Amino acid sequence: MTDRESKIAVVTGAGSGIGRAVAVELLRAGWSVALAGRRTETLTETAALMPEGASVAVRTDVSRPEDVEALFTATVDRFGRVDLLFNNAGTFGPGGVPVEELSYDAWRHVVDTNLNGAFLCAQAAYRRMKEQDPQGGRIINNGSISAHTPRPLSVAYTATKHALTGLTKSLSLDGRPYRIAVGQIDIGNAATDMTARMQTGALQANGEMVPEPVMDVADVARTVRHMAELPLEANVQFATVLATAMPYIGRG
Repeated sequence: MTDRESKIAVVTGAGSGIGRAVAVELLRAGWSVALAGRRTETLTETAALMPEGASVAVRTDVSRPEDVEALFTATVDRFGRVDLLFNNAGTFGPGGVPVEELSYDAWRHVVDTNLNGAFLCAQAAYRRMKEQDPQGGRIINNGSISAHTPRPLSVAYTATKHALTGLTKSLSLDGRPYRIAVGQIDIGNAATDMTARMQTGALQANGEMVPEPVMDVADVARTVRHMAELPLEANVQFATVLATAMPYIGRG
């Protein structure tokens, strides 16, 4: 499959966890993928997992407008267009900090990464998708179970993930005239470095520390690929994928 015959994706946070799994799944399926993240060495490791795939690694801090613009310029220069943005880069921030003790710098870092970064990437993708020929494309935002209901002591993360739902809805509405489909995947307890602690004990709403089940991150990646490969006339607006027995339904 040549670059032009392949669909073109941008995956942020592609150096680890869910971003890496989704990037590898898309590469395996024949997509060309721009791998974005803050550390070039981890992006190179992701690319090495599918050495036969067409990928380009672009060091990107999604909270910096100039980095985001450079990412999408590099993608179009290399592959010619943008068919998909998986808006995945994010941070939980300092865990276990009470609201009254959370520093403004910590709050701002989470907002800048999870919300402002998602907006900047979506805006840059939207511009390319609107102007390219054929017109259109798809944006998939990585929400969270926290976009529905919070964990204890997670005010910054939860606020940004709730905000992502509003971003998804507005982008979806505004993209209609230009064949830009926008959806959101809300993920719970996928097995990554970020969730490793959950298997030994996670803080519950009643104050107890309880181990929680996790699911294979590959199952998340396959779900994102399904959403990505729908024709633009169809859209998964919201999907929730979680470890079956994790505390979500009825939690708190």
